[in-house]
Amino acid sequence: MSTSDSARSRQETTLEGTLFVVAAPSGAGKSTLVNALLEREPAISLSISHTTRPPRPGEQYGRHYYFVERAEFEREIADGIFLEHAEVHGNLYGTSRTTVSGLLCQGRDVLLEIDWQGARQIRRSKPDCVSVFILPPSRVELERRLRGRASDSAEVIERRLHNSREEIAHAHEFDYIIVNDSFDEALGDLQSIVHAVRQRSQLQWRRHETLIAELLA
Repeated sequence: MSTSDSARSRQETTLEGTLFVVAAPSGAGKSTLVNALLEREPAISLSISHTTRPPRPGEQYGRHYYFVERAEFEREIADGIFLEHAEVHGNLYGTSRTTVSGLLCQGRDVLLEIDWQGARQIRRSKPDCVSVFILPPSRVELERRLRGRASDSAEVIERRLHNSREEIAHAHEFDYIIVNDSFDEALGDLQSIVHAVRQRSQLQWRRHETLIAELLA
């Protein structure tokens, strides 16, 4: 078999996709940024998380989250179905191991919208993941956004503001940090990270084996 044929044969195997992890304190605009990114980058699949949190107005089961009772969630933890799971603001959140692995093996890039605890677990099991932390431009703006959502009680908002300090203290653990002051700029930064990751030499070398083999012949 020629060098070119050998490279072409290896290329028939689907390359595994990239796992992107995006985290932020509540109110930083993470979900809005992620949704806008997915519209621009249809090749990225969003992994839908399981949660014990009750749905907010307009949220749908299977589209925004898989809403489950705490007892069911705890059984799923015991069964080992989660790639990561954590308790955030009194509610449990988790990512299905099977769903993520299946998408990655199909060559799809996958995005997880999770908290810093889940991101830490992901980095341990998948150290080649790409992690991004979203910061608000100021504490005043963070509080304004949380209160402006009008979907949480005053008690929940205060808890989220209190917890945001610990969440932000872990931002340095991530590969990238984006400040969401100007939405368009933050979205552009997030998309630039995706594009840069896709151009990494290791990935491109495997993707273009046939071309490289021909150029080296």
